[in-house]
Amino acid sequence: MYKQNQNSRFDPILDSIADGVFTVDKDWNITSFNKAAEKITGVPRDVAIGSKCWEVFHAEVCERDCLLKKTIKNGKPCVNKIIRIVRKSGITAPISVSTAILNDESGTMIGGVETFRDLSEIEELRKELTGRNTHYDMVSRNHLMLNIFNTLEPIAQSNSPVLILGESGTGKELLAKAIHNLSNRITCPFVAVNCGALPENLLESELFGYKKGAFTDAKSDKPGRFDRAKGGTLFLDEIGDLPKQIQVKLLRVLQEHVYEPLGSTEVVHADVRIIAATNRDIRKMVENGEFRQDLFYRIHVMPITLPPLRKRTDDIPILVEHFISHFNSIHKRSIEAISPEAMSVLMHHNYPGNIRELENILQHAFVLCQGVIIQPQHLPEYLTSKQLETNNSVDEDSVEEFEKRKIVAVLERNRFSRAKTAQELGIHAATLWRKMKKLGIKL
Repeated sequence: MYKQNQNSRFDPILDSIADGVFTVDKDWNITSFNKAAEKITGVPRDVAIGSKCWEVFHAEVCERDCLLKKTIKNGKPCVNKIIRIVRKSGITAPISVSTAILNDESGTMIGGVETFRDLSEIEELRKELTGRNTHYDMVSRNHLMLNIFNTLEPIAQSNSPVLILGESGTGKELLAKAIHNLSNRITCPFVAVNCGALPENLLESELFGYKKGAFTDAKSDKPGRFDRAKGGTLFLDEIGDLPKQIQVKLLRVLQEHVYEPLGSTEVVHADVRIIAATNRDIRKMVENGEFRQDLFYRIHVMPITLPPLRKRTDDIPILVEHFISHFNSIHKRSIEAISPEAMSVLMHHNYPGNIRELENILQHAFVLCQGVIIQPQHLPEYLTSKQLETNNSVDEDSVEEFEKRKIVAVLERNRFSRAKTAQELGIHAATLWRKMKKLGIKL
C-alpha cells in the first residue's frame, strides 16, 4: 500500500513544482498534495491527505467523467484537459489537468498522479480583452441568487423578452450577458444601450439608425443598435427612462419584429432578442401613466429580480475573494487576503451602491495596500469612520460568528438536513461538514 509517510521524503520535490500535484492510491485516497495544490484549491495539505479526491475538487467531471479514473482504466494519460473546480471558498476556477498512472519500483500500478495548472489569470485577462462573461462570474452562494442561476438556462434557450429588475449596482448587465452567453445566440453580438444616458432625439437614431438625408448632418446611412445586434441580443438598460414616443416604436418591434430607420420608408426585419432592465418601480410607472401598459406586458414575459447586496450579505466574503483574485490578475499584484478586522467593516456596511460599490471599495484598497493583507486603514474613510461611530466591535460579531449564525439558520430552515443545507448554501456536503466541525456546530 502506498502510504503517506513513504511520500514525505518527496514533499520538498513536489513543493518546488509551480503546478499543483497530488497522488491517489487504488481507493482514490489522496496520498500526497503539494503546496501549489493547496494554493489553487484553498484546501490545506493535512485536510486533503486521506480524503477522496472528489471531496477536494468538487468538479463536475468527478461525478460523471473522472479523468484520472479513465487514465487508470485504459492506461492512456490525459494532457491539458480544461475543467472547472470549486475552491474551498465556493468560487469556481478553471484548471488545466494532466493525469498519469503511478507505478511502484516493480512496475505494479499502485494509483495515479494528477498535475493541474490554475488558469484563472488567463481567463481574467481574456475577459478583459473580449468583454465576455458567463453566469459563472456571478459569484454567489446565497439561496436567492442560486434560485436565479437555476432558471438561467431555460430562460436563455427561449427567445422571449426578459425584464431584469433591481437596484443600481446589483449586476443587471452581467446577468443579461449570462443569458446571452447561455443562449443559441452566443455567436452573434451582445449590444447594450443605456436608455437614460442619451437625449430623446439621439436615442431614436441610436436604436433604429438613419438614412442619408434624414436630417441636416445625416451625410450617410448609419445602422442603429438593432442592426448591430442582428441575430444576437439587445440589452436596453434603464428602460424606465425610455421616452413615450420611442416606447411606441419599441412596442412595434416586439409585436411585429420590424422597424423603420429614420428617413426610411422601408421596414427592416428585427432578428433580435430583447433583454430590458430598470432600477425603477415600473409597475408604479404604468399606474401613473409614465410607461405604456401594453409595452410593460410585452417585456414582462420573463421577469427576474436581483436582490440587493444587503439581502445577500452571506455573499460578501466570497465576493471579496473574487475581487481580490480579479484585481491580482489585472494589476499583477499578490494580495493574499483581507484581515478579519477589515472584513468586519465590510460586513457591517449597508451597500447602497450594491456590488458595484463593493468592487470600488476593493479597488480603493488595492491602491493603498502595499503588503499582502488588506487592513481597515486601506478601506475608504467613510466606512471606517462609520464603524467607529456605531462602536461595532470585531470581537462581538466576527466573520466566523456571522458564518456560524448563517449555517445554523439554514440548517433549521431545512430541518437539519445537511444535504439540503449544503445545496441551499451552494457548497459541497463535505465542505459543510468541515465548516460545522470548525465552527463547533452540532446537530
